[in-house]
Amino acid sequence: MILKEVDTKRSKQQPVWLQEYIDSPEKQKQLYKKTLKIVILSQMFGGAGLAAGITVGALLAQEMLGTESAAGIPVALLTLGSAGAALLVGRLSQRFGRRAGLATGFLAGGLGAIGVIIAALINSVVLLFASLLIYGVGTAANLQARYAGTDLATAKQRATAVSMAMVSTTFGAVAGPNLVDVMGEFAHSIGVPTLAGPFILAAAAFILAGLVLLIFLRPDPLIVSTAIANVQKEDGTVQAESNSESSTINKRGIVVGATVMILTQFVMTAIMTMTPIHMGHHGHDLSEVGLVIGFHIGAMYFLSPLTGLLVDNIGRTAMAVASGITLLASGMLAAFAPADSLALLICALVLLGVGWNFGLISGTALIVDATHPSIRAKTQGSVDVLFALSGASGGALSGMVVAHSSYAVLSISGAILSLLLIPIVVWSRKAPSKELIEAPPHTYQEKRHAK
Repeated sequence: MILKEVDTKRSKQQPVWLQEYIDSPEKQKQLYKKTLKIVILSQMFGGAGLAAGITVGALLAQEMLGTESAAGIPVALLTLGSAGAALLVGRLSQRFGRRAGLATGFLAGGLGAIGVIIAALINSVVLLFASLLIYGVGTAANLQARYAGTDLATAKQRATAVSMAMVSTTFGAVAGPNLVDVMGEFAHSIGVPTLAGPFILAAAAFILAGLVLLIFLRPDPLIVSTAIANVQKEDGTVQAESNSESSTINKRGIVVGATVMILTQFVMTAIMTMTPIHMGHHGHDLSEVGLVIGFHIGAMYFLSPLTGLLVDNIGRTAMAVASGITLLASGMLAAFAPADSLALLICALVLLGVGWNFGLISGTALIVDATHPSIRAKTQGSVDVLFALSGASGGALSGMVVAHSSYAVLSISGAILSLLLIPIVVWSRKAPSKELIEAPPHTYQEKRHAK
């Protein structure tokens, strides 16, 4: 009799379609698989939009301003736009669902790319800079899309879901730069400046990514996962072992996950940024620089499926420690390898990419584990703000360090900094129970129950 009464109350509280997902683990599994497929498709488009624009942004600014001193402005604007938008996309996702937040981000990025094209046509530097800032919103959406696949994933699937989103981004990121010449010729044929051509691809790719999510990401995985977690909390039971952390928020877990992501991003960006400069100073030509960076980017993404499996099966903390050790090896090898050894530089940058990959996926999984769906997207957005700013500051500070010392000092400093991951992760293993707090109630019955 009591069970029937509870079921009746729930049916009045939730729409019928949502109640069907709450009551059916099988439908939850089906929605998880569907969500992952949609995220993978959108990330392929998103990766192409991101890479195509970044490839020529600096060249376009240099051409329009007539000076090399402005070449770094596009990357700075993209980073600033991405950092600010990460918070916005996270909050929109929390309030209205992943579909609304991510689609808005991608569509805004597409509009930013269109603005860049118009700026090139009318030779407006002000419009160019404003458009690049908006274009950065697409970058934020591209990064946060990796979280969408985790909303309905079990604890043993979350890192794998993140890894699938990351590796799918790579397909677009590789295709984008390779289409630069083709898009440049197309732009020239329709009267658009050649360097604006890749932004035509970027606009189309970002808008397609946004439309894929807007049309097909139904039901919204975050809305469904939040409803499921609220019902589990209301019942005082847990329907599945894999979601046992859904009723609590682990503050220490959030801090550790964010720190792992931020440190790995800082170290990776700092060493990667100065490697081409270091190689140029020691006689390596542009093709060799491209080879090293190509191996590095491949290592950052292509191993993602394997990393996801390791994080889910070996554990988040073990792989976070592995990230620190790998980055340490990378920094020391980069510092002490003979500058004329292309093979050792490739090894150093491959290790750098692998260490970053370990850190990003394990850190992302730690944050998902530590958050309740009711605050998950908002928290993820806040962390991604710091993640983006970490990369920007790593790139900026790396130049100062090399200018006043050497590439070896920079690499050793990055290696030592990466070692901080080990005590941080050890500290996280000793989290006291008082740092686990109840998630905020989100329904009338939960509020009444809390009283």
